[in-house]
Amino acid sequence: MERNQETKQGSLCYEITQETAVITGYSGRDVEIQIPEKIEGCPVVWIGKKAFLSNKALRRIILPGSIVGIGDWAFAYCGNLEQVVLPYHRMEMGQGVFKECGRLVRIEDRDEAKKGDGKEDAAWLLAAAVNQLDAFYLFDLENVGTKSWLAGWDARVKTLMALEDSDGFSKMLLCGEEDYGSKENDLGYYMEQKRRGKVRLAMLRLMHDYGLQEELRAGMQAYLLAHIKGCGTEETWQVVLEEHGDEKAYYEFLTNLGGVTKENFPQMMEDMGERHTEMKAYLMRYHDGLRDTGDAFAQFSL
Repeated sequence: MERNQETKQGSLCYEITQETAVITGYSGRDVEIQIPEKIEGCPVVWIGKKAFLSNKALRRIILPGSIVGIGDWAFAYCGNLEQVVLPYHRMEMGQGVFKECGRLVRIEDRDEAKKGDGKEDAAWLLAAAVNQLDAFYLFDLENVGTKSWLAGWDARVKTLMALEDSDGFSKMLLCGEEDYGSKENDLGYYMEQKRRGKVRLAMLRLMHDYGLQEELRAGMQAYLLAHIKGCGTEETWQVVLEEHGDEKAYYEFLTNLGGVTKENFPQMMEDMGERHTEMKAYLMRYHDGLRDTGDAFAQFSL
């Protein structure tokens, strides 16, 4: 028999079976939900099939250490879900658990004692394995962050970055996956989106670089610099500006990479227009430093 337990802005549906509790559904507008360890004295062991399907309010969910399984499409199409906290232990996972959760950026361990040794970076990489790498086989909670797990993650990203930008376009057209006449059917647009995807992956791995091999680091850096402002294609700059417009960490990353130069700086300022005033100020200070350094070297040359 299904029962309900109230949350701050909704209610959880659950069933008690053989002295264990299963979350079967949810209705409401909670932004954050913490699933209790026990309900009616029974441990919560399972998140049922489609329990949170298509919830648009949910941004963060915390699962208890008692969880041993998550059913098919339990969190699918939760378009605003950003963070999942769960125990990094063996559990049964259904299909499509986080399907189309495009904003999911962190899947982290709820056990504070196990954090450290790259687990902070691993939380970001684990989420990317699901929604960017299309590699659900990396959803291996017992081995997240280990040397072998990172090697598998990096092998997958190397494969994706080595693909031609046009890869999959003909198949998409033949399968009729996009509407006739839509911009997705344009090869140029398709290739641009592929490059943006590669830029996102390279930036993510470089910003969370625990266990990153130097050869892959150099390759990712070279790829990003090949697509900065002023190059033939500018996806690195486009991703920073359009997707992280006011996030200073991304501008710091770009400057540390060497992606802001005296040559492309004026074009960047033009692209930013009247927006992102704090980030513009940051880039202007950085550019002033480049100019001063250049002037100093010029004086030595005299």
